[in-house]
Amino acid sequence: MFPSTSSFSHNTTHTHYVTPTLRSSSLCFQIPFNTGHNGNRWGNMEVTSSHNSSSMMWFFKDRGFDDNTAQGMFRRCRRLESVHEERASENWEYLRSIGIQERKLPSIVSKCPKILALDLYDKIVPTVECLKTLETKPHEVASAIAKFPHILSNSVEEKLCPLLAFFQALGIPEKQIGKMILFNPRLISYSIETKLAEFVDFLASLGLSKDGMIGKIIVKDPCIMGYSVDKRLRPTSQFLKSIGLSEMDLQAVAVNFPAILSRDVNKVLVPNYAYLKNRGFQDRQIVALVVGFPPILIKSIQNSLEPRINFLVDVMGRQVDEVIDYPCFFRHGLKRRVEPRYKLLKERNLSCSLSEMLDCNRKKFFIKFGLLEGHVLSN
Repeated sequence: MFPSTSSFSHNTTHTHYVTPTLRSSSLCFQIPFNTGHNGNRWGNMEVTSSHNSSSMMWFFKDRGFDDNTAQGMFRRCRRLESVHEERASENWEYLRSIGIQERKLPSIVSKCPKILALDLYDKIVPTVECLKTLETKPHEVASAIAKFPHILSNSVEEKLCPLLAFFQALGIPEKQIGKMILFNPRLISYSIETKLAEFVDFLASLGLSKDGMIGKIIVKDPCIMGYSVDKRLRPTSQFLKSIGLSEMDLQAVAVNFPAILSRDVNKVLVPNYAYLKNRGFQDRQIVALVVGFPPILIKSIQNSLEPRINFLVDVMGRQVDEVIDYPCFFRHGLKRRVEPRYKLLKERNLSCSLSEMLDCNRKKFFIKFGLLEGHVLSN
C-alpha cells in the first residue's frame, strides 16, 4: 500500500551528526573514533555546537519565537544543538509547501522541535508520501501533522504498516482506516501489543466481539482508544451497569455513542444521573433515556438539560415523563426547532406527540400539519 522509502532520492549530501551529551553543564560530544589531538578536536566541536546554537536562535527569532520558547525547545530536544540552520529552514519550507499554514508552524515546531532535526528526504518526505496514500480530501495530511507533529518521527515500517494490518483484522475497510488515522494521528504512537490490544480485549469483554461491532465503534470514535481502560473505560461501563443497563443495553449504547465510555464518571455521569433523579425520573426511566439518547448523561445540565425540561413542563405544559417515549427530544435545538414549532402548533390549537412535532425536517413538519400557506419552506 505504501511507497517504498527507497523511491525517494535526492542529490543532497547527508551529514551525520554526533549525539550531544551534557558534561558539567557544558555541551560535549561523544566521538566514536580516534581524535588524535584531543584538545583541538573537542575545541572545534564545542565551537561548532555553539555556532549552530547561535544560528538556530536567530532562526527561531526570525520566525516569531521568543527566547523562553526557543530555549525550552533546546532543553527538550538536545538534537537542536547540532542542527544547521539550513536543514531547519529546508524542513520548515517543506512543511509549508504541503499545505500547513505559516501561522501554525510555530505551534507545530514548539510541540515537536525534533521535526527541524529530521532528515528531510530520508525521513519527512517518505512519511508524508505514505500518509498521503490514506488521504481522501486535500490537506488531510497537513491537518494531521498540525494535530500531532510527532507523527513525522515515527518509523513507516515499524508503526504505520502494522497499525493498518491491526485495524484490517478488525474488519475496518481500508478507506475508513485512512480517515481514522488522519483524524486521530496520535494512533500512530500507540503500542499495538499493549494499548490497542487491551482496548479491543476490553470491548470484547462487554460482548462486542461479534458482527464487526468493535470496528464500528473505533470508526465512529477513533479518539476513544486514547483513554485508559482501567482508569476510564472500565469504570464508566461499570457505572452504566450499576444504574440498571443490561449487557445488551450497554452494547447498544457503546455502538451508537461510544464517546460516553470515555467520560469521567464522577465529574460528568454522576451529576447528570443525579439531576435526572431530582427531576422525578425513576431508575428504569433513566435507563430508557440513556439507551434512547446516550448523550443525555454527558450534556450540560445548565445549558442543555434544564432549559429543555423547564420549557417542556413550564411552557408546553407537558409531563416530564413524556420524554421517555422520545428521548431524542434532548437532541433538538430549543431555540431553532422546539420553540418555533411549539408556537406554530399552539397558534392553531393543534396537539401531537413530541416525536410527531420534532422528528422530521421543516418541510415535512409544515406538510404534516397543513402549515404550507404563508410560510417559506426550507430543509
